[in-house]
Amino acid sequence: MHITILTFQGFNELDSMIALGILNRIKKPDWRVTICCPELQVTSMNGVTVHAQSTLEDTHLADAVIIGSGVQTRQIVNNAELMNRITLQPERQLIAAQCSGTLVLAKLGLLGKIPACTDLTTKPWVQEAGVDVLNQPFFAQGNIATAGGCLASSYLAGWIIARSIGTDAAAEALHYVAPVGEKDTFVARAFSNIEPYLPR
Repeated sequence: MHITILTFQGFNELDSMIALGILNRIKKPDWRVTICCPELQVTSMNGVTVHAQSTLEDTHLADAVIIGSGVQTRQIVNNAELMNRITLQPERQLIAAQCSGTLVLAKLGLLGKIPACTDLTTKPWVQEAGVDVLNQPFFAQGNIATAGGCLASSYLAGWIIARSIGTDAAAEALHYVAPVGEKDTFVARAFSNIEPYLPR
């Protein structure tokens, strides 16, 4: 199982790194999570530089893909050369987008009539792209999920784990990262958002 977290120049650290941390709570030999970038290094909106662990060209081979957000997303979606490097297949991949990453999904034509979640700043741009934006932190339909708000990245990670391994593994990973004294409440809240969109 290979999960790529698309992380561009100007990325939001919370979106990419929270998901990375939670997903890496799964300790299985075939479980791999990588920060996936268009360049060898990318620098966040707050000046943190990270090294790519995989490339955009690897996304079409991944089992799951998370598209993170950042302050340069509008420039990214208008860069045809960059966008053409992203090949996603929702019929076989789990695809998730965080905040302005939802705009990337919209511009790739993957949302269609699927409503989506995003952050408040990105909301009008996603609406301009023809997507109905929901006033909630998480939504999924089929193999596509979106989340709005940086800390909702835990819901995306939980959804991917639940879909890939099961709800017990997702609950355990979320429980590990939850604040002490609030662990059960945190997991319950996460599942109140994720569970309605898991296959029956």
